[in-house]
Amino acid sequence: MDGTREIAGRSLREQVSDEEWALRVQLAACYRIIEHLGWSELIWSHTTARVPGPEHHFLINPYGLRYDEVTASNLVKIDLDGNPVGPGQHLVNPAGFVIHSAIHQVREDALCVMHTHTVAGMAVAAQEAGVLPVSMYALGFDGQVAYHDFEGPSMDLGERGRLAASLGRHNLLVLRTHGLLTCGRSISEAFIYMYRLQRACEIQLMAQSGGGRLVVPSHAVRRSSVENTYQFLATGGVATYGELEFDALVRLMDRKDPSFRE
Repeated sequence: MDGTREIAGRSLREQVSDEEWALRVQLAACYRIIEHLGWSELIWSHTTARVPGPEHHFLINPYGLRYDEVTASNLVKIDLDGNPVGPGQHLVNPAGFVIHSAIHQVREDALCVMHTHTVAGMAVAAQEAGVLPVSMYALGFDGQVAYHDFEGPSMDLGERGRLAASLGRHNLLVLRTHGLLTCGRSISEAFIYMYRLQRACEIQLMAQSGGGRLVVPSHAVRRSSVENTYQFLATGGVATYGELEFDALVRLMDRKDPSFRE
């Protein structure tokens, strides 16, 4: 697949706005980063980005492709009913559509929605207590994580309202028995939330495996940890949440395989 997707002699790059193309490149890079970090799961799970404009169209990975095959031009643009918008060659996973459209249709601030099925994330999603405040990463989101009970594979459109209600105004969601979800005002923001939530889950499982009593800081420390974490993520106002970290990984993806830009 060469990624150009020419339609009537014109490439997709020539058919979309500069703003949409930049978003496509960034989202394709995000898929490559997810693959690089070991968060992908065959052809399943999704990260989506809403295309600027009043229509609430969003970009999603083509069903059937590995994450390392995703490019700017083969991302699929769909509406809130799951219908493809514009030229396309690929199908969309119905379960991914249900989960992501649930959030994109009600959260104007959620430009990006990231969902993973990592082992650590699913293991913590299987624990009744959820994410415990036992690591620096978890303390940064103390009281900031929402939960949604498992209703089976996400194929029921009726679940969208319940899922959106579970998330509320939070940016981090544990889908019980299922996995992790984050959203943000940018792809980099959703990414850094997922990175830190994933790390919190990994550390929690390792700490629990030791068998000893876990240390839980005081309520005051937990509150200040949340405030300090968001100040840290703002990087003194010189970049948006996660921008420096995400851009550093995009540079790595460019060195490894820049085909995501096609």
